[in-house]
Amino acid sequence: MQDTPRPPQQPMPPEQAPGYHYHVIRRAIALIDAAPAPLPLPDLAAQMGMSAAHFQRLFSQWVGVSPKRYQQYLAMSHARNLLTQRHSVLDVASDIGLSGSGRLHDLFLTWEAMTPGEYAQGGAGLDIAYGWFSGPFGDTLAMATARGLCGLALADEMGREVAFADLCHRWPKARFHEDSGALAPWVQAAFAAKGQAPLHLIGAPFQIKVWEALLRVPTGHVTTYGDIAQAIGSPRAVRAVGTAVGRNPISLLIPCHRALRKSGALGGYHWGLPVKRAILAWESALTGA
Repeated sequence: MQDTPRPPQQPMPPEQAPGYHYHVIRRAIALIDAAPAPLPLPDLAAQMGMSAAHFQRLFSQWVGVSPKRYQQYLAMSHARNLLTQRHSVLDVASDIGLSGSGRLHDLFLTWEAMTPGEYAQGGAGLDIAYGWFSGPFGDTLAMATARGLCGLALADEMGREVAFADLCHRWPKARFHEDSGALAPWVQAAFAAKGQAPLHLIGAPFQIKVWEALLRVPTGHVTTYGDIAQAIGSPRAVRAVGTAVGRNPISLLIPCHRALRKSGALGGYHWGLPVKRAILAWESALTGA
């Protein structure tokens, strides 16, 4: 008896695919940046090839606020406003602004750091699984040891090959193998901010101190490189702190995007400044900054 043939599986509508909303926002960011003044909803939607109602609905689903409000969060002055209104001095960050989504890291992240001796071996003896995922900020490369996620690269700006080489170069003596299935639960927890997402911090001792300080910055808040330097007991090491922030291999979860210059300028971002601006705007919208 022959099996009844199954109907072909229908492809997922583009608007339901993970990361689709980020790409809509990314295109909108480019239009907003090029415009001399804020774009009215009908004009912005038309340039995106959508009706105003459809664009408003997609935008609000992903961000939680209207495109008009989101343009305010994307303004270059927003980083300075964050420093004024939601600036976290790290030695008291654990006591302020940590209700609700601000307790993100306390709720679902645990982390363990590699010892200095292990780090000095360049990853020798480590088995690192990797996989590619569609995330809220586009194409995402995840890497993990048996202890937890050790890498999360946002590849849309730099491309897959560069992102993969970037992470592999950090642990040159490790063994890498593809296993998206094993990583999926941790990555899904990371994207949804719920479940369990253990982290394995692999870096030099100074880098680990900086990354641990970043983990104390609440969602929707920002800090400065100088504050981080002060918090880790090296107040004159602002430049070194900036370098360590830029070398953070676990984007989103170790929130290097929340580190700004004292002037309020965004500074650099290893995965691309448009991505940093999108993440800050998204987090601000989520927390009602």
